[in-house]
Parts: sequence; structure tokens; C-alpha cells
Amino acid sequence: MIHLLIKDLRPGMVAAQSVYDEKGEAILSRGMPIAQEHIDRLMKMNLPELSVMSANPGNPISPPADVLEETTRTDAIRHVYDTFHELEDTGELDPTVLAPTAESILTNALENRENLVQLTDIRLHDNYTFGHSVNVAVLSAILGSLCNLSGTDLINLVMGGLLHDIGKLIIPADILTKPEHLSDREFYIIQMHPEAGRKKLRTLSSPIAPLLATIAGQHHEHLDGRGYPDHLVGDQIHPFSRIVAIADVYDALTSARAYKPAYRPHTAYRIMTKCSPGQFDEELLQLFFESVALYPVGTVLKTTLGYAIVKKVELGHTLTPTICVFGGLNGSALDQPYTVDLREHPPDTISSVLEEMELIPLLFRMRVDPSKFLQDE
Repeated sequence: MIHLLIKDLRPGMVAAQSVYDEKGEAILSRGMPIAQEHIDRLMKMNLPELSVMSANPGNPISPPADVLEETTRTDAIRHVYDTFHELEDTGELDPTVLAPTAESILTNALENRENLVQLTDIRLHDNYTFGHSVNVAVLSAILGSLCNLSGTDLINLVMGGLLHDIGKLIIPADILTKPEHLSDREFYIIQMHPEAGRKKLRTLSSPIAPLLATIAGQHHEHLDGRGYPDHLVGDQIHPFSRIVAIADVYDALTSARAYKPAYRPHTAYRIMTKCSPGQFDEELLQLFFESVALYPVGTVLKTTLGYAIVKKVELGHTLTPTICVFGGLNGSALDQPYTVDLREHPPDTISSVLEEMELIPLLFRMRVDPSKFLQDE
């Protein structure tokens, strides 16, 4: 999986990410060969980059299976979009209209629970909330299923994920999409959305309204009390809110926003596990990252063994993928590339993930397309 600037895309490359418009329609679907018209449209959208399976247009490799089917994702984004806009227009919300969407997401998550979360999708900045809500629901469903929640609890959790950011409807669009750092006043306004969501969801007549209101109101609380709006501590935070909080931060970190690029999954892992002590439930966080491909299939790495490409990532072993070493430490191509299971090597074997500025010149010098090794068994 190679991250390329949009200007460096070529027709025939295979997309490793889906790109959606504001209504959840796929502009480009994961696994689809890229055409020139896609490149032109992505350029007009001012997207900074896209992940592809190979830098060689003549090597059409399919990405690993996703947790969520494409039709389920697009339908879910559209339904969330419609629900949020109906609330904005009428002031009314019937959460039961999202129940079929929640059930579809949960069905996919349970049927594909062996599939790892490989890479986030890309959404338009101005309508980030809708796709983000769906991703949070999916990630929450995965983590909830690993916690062995009951079917009813899982549906309620997914609904909570879909509606956790409903309070953002009160936030002015120019603040939500501001490309620069927020002022103290603007950040204060952003921090109002959990309480706004809680108040709105509390008014609903649905039996699950209190739980949905709790999730919306608590998804920015930290276990150490440094979160907001109520600075809750430890067990004061509902277990479902703890799950949604992890899903919310992970998707936010790995998504491109107007004010920041998307972080790679391994960087999000480091931020959430090393740089945010006291923020998350540690047991849930460890469980979550056992289901996320920190080094997605096709990622090119610099390791202590040499340059390598990730061939396989397994559930529960996301820090130690199976790799194919194709280049020596001196930057020369190996005559005999070889496969290595990193579970049998020291934990610091991976040195870094190669970004485009380093990767493309390296592959040009080596005259090798590492993605071809993904097809070897």
C-alpha cells in the first residue's frame, strides 16, 4: 500500500481507499482501477494524497477484504446524512429510522470479524461528520463484539456511534472546517457539542434515548478526569462511551481534515497508547488495536533486516506482520527476496514506514516493484 500525491497517480493503479462525497456516494471505490477522470476529479477536490496498492499501473492487485461492504458503507453514510439534515430542518429526530442501518453495520462486522481494519476512507472536509459517524459505528461494533456484548447491546452501541456527534449541528460550519488552529473561543464552542447532543437525545421518546444521550455526552471524557464536558473519572464513564471514545479518536487521527493530514495507523497507535496516558480504558485500547492493521498489507517498511513489504497481518498480531524482504540495508535489490514472520523477531525490527518522498526514488534505484511479492504464496 503506497501513499501517493494525487498528481503522481496514474491510470490503472488500484485504489486502496474509497473516496466519498457529502451524501455518501463513492467517487472512487476501494479496489477499483483508477481512471484519468478519477484523477482529474480528485485534483479538483484538492485532496492531498491517496493510497494505492502498487505504484505500477500494470500490477492490478486487489486490497484485502474490508470489514464493511461497500454498499453497506455508502447506504449508511447516506442515511446518517439524511437523518442529521432532517433534525436540522425540523428539529425532530426518530432514532429508530437508523436501526436498519445499525443492523447492517453490525451484521457486516460480525460476519467479517476476522478481517482487520485496513485503512480509513476519505471524505470531503465540509461533510466529514457523516462518514466519521459511520466509521465510529463500525469500529465500535468491532470492539463491542470483542467484548462479547449481547446482540441488543451491540445494536444500541452502534446506534450510539452513529449519533455520537449529533451535537455538532449547533457548531458553525466555518469552525468545523477551519483549516487553521482554532482560537480558544472557537475550541470552547467545539467543546459544546457533547452537551448539545446529550440534550437533544434526552428529549426523544425512544427507550434507548437515555443511553444514546449518555454516549453523546461522554465520548470526550477521559478516564483521568481531563476530558469534557463534565470531567468524569473512571467508572463514572459508561462502558459504551469508553468504546465510542476510542473509535472516535482513532478515526479522527487517521482521517484527513482541513487542518491536518491523515496519520498512518501505526502513528495513531503510538499517539493513543504512548502519548495519551490516562485518556482511554487500557484493556479496551489493547483489544481494539489487535483488530487494526497497524501496517496494512502492501505497506513498504524499512526494517533492521532491510527493505520489506507487508504481505499478511493477522488478528491479534498486528504489530508483527508477515513481510517480504526485497532490499538490503544498502538500498540494493536482493537477488532472492524472502518472507519473514515478524513474530519470530525482536519487537523493534520495524524501523519506519516509507513515505512517497523516500519510497519512489528507492524503488526507481532498485528497479523493483515490491507489490509483485504480494502475489507469491
